[in-house]
Amino acid sequence: MTTLKSKLQEDLNAAIKERDELRSSTLRLTLAAITKEEVAGKEKRELSDDEVQKVITREAKKRREAAEAFAQGGRAEQAEREKAEGELLATYLPKQLSDDELNDIVAQAVEEARAAGAEGPRAMGAVMKIVNPKVAGLAEGGRVAAAVKKLLAG
Repeated sequence: MTTLKSKLQEDLNAAIKERDELRSSTLRLTLAAITKEEVAGKEKRELSDDEVQKVITREAKKRREAAEAFAQGGRAEQAEREKAEGELLATYLPKQLSDDELNDIVAQAVEEARAAGAEGPRAMGAVMKIVNPKVAGLAEGGRVAAAVKKLLAG
């Protein structure tokens, strides 16, 4: 069985052969981030696919934020590059939930939380507790929180 990390490694080797600079540098940086994570604790360990996915998610988010910052700073070329790197990394992640899918999950959680008696500001925490495991890796935290706030505000 191929691990996600070995898939990244294989794709990196292919990108180097094809002289695909964008892919090779993006994958190289991502593999470095994975390695850094593996040696971060007391002893070196192999990350699980889930953990590797978390690293890729974090790296993709960094690219998106950098792309926005570059775009606001009028540096369109760098913004495009960061955006392209982020999109490349997204191909290694599960498909993100659409707004409709996310809203449906949140709406169900709001019902559950209210049924359990969660009201007011406390409802936010209760709803997030129900929603988070269902959307882990499929929607970014900020997006989830915004959807929950919107639905709680009614």
